[in-house]
Amino acid sequence: MPTEDGATAKRYFRNAVERHWSPYEVDLTADRETLTELSRSAFTQLRATVAMFGAGEESVTEDLVPLAATVNRESDQRFVASHLYEEAKHAAFFDRYWTEAIRPAEDARGLEPTEPTDGRWFTDPYETVFDRTATAMNRLLDADTPANRASAFCHYHLTVESVFGQTGFHAVEATFGPETDGPSLPALVEGFEAIRQDEGRHVGYGMDRLAGLLRSKRVERSFVEETVAGLAEPVDAVVEKMGWERLPGPDSDGLAAFAVQQRRDRLTQLPDGDGAGRRAAE
Repeated sequence: MPTEDGATAKRYFRNAVERHWSPYEVDLTADRETLTELSRSAFTQLRATVAMFGAGEESVTEDLVPLAATVNRESDQRFVASHLYEEAKHAAFFDRYWTEAIRPAEDARGLEPTEPTDGRWFTDPYETVFDRTATAMNRLLDADTPANRASAFCHYHLTVESVFGQTGFHAVEATFGPETDGPSLPALVEGFEAIRQDEGRHVGYGMDRLAGLLRSKRVERSFVEETVAGLAEPVDAVVEKMGWERLPGPDSDGLAAFAVQQRRDRLTQLPDGDGAGRRAAE
């Protein structure tokens, strides 16, 4: 399959190397204390949020393998390799946060220890999003066609990493960040900020490749819009549950509006049917 110019991937790979961070160097001390003081409902929701992010990072690490197996330009291979490494690193951060921050807080609160893989943390809409993404990515192994590439980028980069992930980051940072009036979770916010930095490169790469498919007319704009719209319902169903009650930060309506705007902005950044439009934000 024809590939796009390798300059974007080359630039993103260098950026990944220069902006490396370690999930094992984030100081969790303050978060442990705050987690013991949250209300029971807020602590439960916080655990669900961390579990969903951790499971999501594990899923997208696996889901990226088909793309790694099909890109054929050296610069793309290097970038996707760094992409895989970073997704694994994100999963390691959430695993460590659960083990070294959440579990001690459970002990201090007299709760039975839980696992981040417990089914209680995951809703049907959440499972739907990641099941559909895995299916879209695995199609690349059956046939590396322009339509399958576009579907993969729409599911993985435009929706899961951009709309879904960025809304989740916003929910946590706006609720537990340093500029709020509520409880502070500096380690979780620091981890999210570093992950957001990585995800910016990932999304930029996927959007650039998707834009190339549209400009070359190997896929139609309508195909992209229909694919993204098909994921909107389950994504929005999860997003609406991310707002914390009785804590600063966006409520369910605010998060739903944020997700809708994220989706609209990403589609606006793509070329229209005549090849016009802004390039993906990098």
